[in-house]
Amino acid sequence: MVQVLIEVADNTRANAHVPYSGYHVGAALLTEEGEVFGGCNVENASYGISICAERTAYVKAISEGARDFVAIAVVTDDGGAPCGACRQFMCEFGLDTVVILADKNGKYSMTSVRKLLPQAFDASSLSKK
Repeated sequence: MVQVLIEVADNTRANAHVPYSGYHVGAALLTEEGEVFGGCNVENASYGISICAERTAYVKAISEGARDFVAIAVVTDDGGAPCGACRQFMCEFGLDTVVILADKNGKYSMTSVRKLLPQAFDASSLSKK
């Protein structure tokens, strides 16, 4: 399944809209039910409203009713890791989600959201009233 996720992420990466950075990112998110949702980064001249590939994949999945995620593959030219905003976003939906980081040649490593975001701020961090 790792190779399938990397392939979907790499193919989705081709759709990235990156006129400013030129940094194409693709993601493929696997649900517990076996569905795969792809996402790419979409930049905007107003940089703050750009969206990363990881969050695109999650938003697509969530908008279709998915909530339980197993793994996400992220493909970039150089195997770059998710930004801090994406790490926090992924945390909301599972610290144990496997994160596969791959470069454009298919070389990859595996980690988890928990390892990418130690001492995560999540729902348990909020006081209950």
